[in-house]
Amino acid sequence: MISNATQRVIFRWIHVVLAIPIVGYIYSPFDKIPQYAGPTRYVFLPIMVMTGLWMWKGHWVLRLFSKRPARQSAVLDA
Repeated sequence: MISNATQRVIFRWIHVVLAIPIVGYIYSPFDKIPQYAGPTRYVFLPIMVMTGLWMWKGHWVLRLFSKRPARQSAVLDA
């Protein structure tokens, strides 16, 4: 398996690389926008959003689908 640090670096680079075409789409001349619209809307933006959400809440998703029961809080034990 991939370590958490390596996984974080991979997702971070995917996120940064996919942000470049989006910035190009935003700052491109108006006559070039129709060429970039499809790939930006349906490829670059969704993948960038997914990698960003995974970096932010990926641990929560893994815990949600984990087979281990959730840890009990020390407050509940008292």
